[in-house]
Amino acid sequence: MANLLIRALHALWGHYNGWRNRQQAYAELYRLDDRSLADIGITRSEIPYVLTHPQASRQPIWAKRKTTNRPSHA
Repeated sequence: MANLLIRALHALWGHYNGWRNRQQAYAELYRLDDRSLADIGITRSEIPYVLTHPQASRQPIWAKRKTTNRPSHA
């Protein structure tokens, strides 16, 4: 029972730390001007998404297209 409580508190602490880190990142990114945000490849409206989806690929659409193995016309 004590082990379960310790694991629950550890998980809660981890979620709190994650939230706190995201809040700090929000504050830092929102302090940047639009040009600085463009330099790192995001817009102001994308800040919440970027911070809540860190695993999401941010490749341009053209980079996501699958290439086909077409024979060359040499």
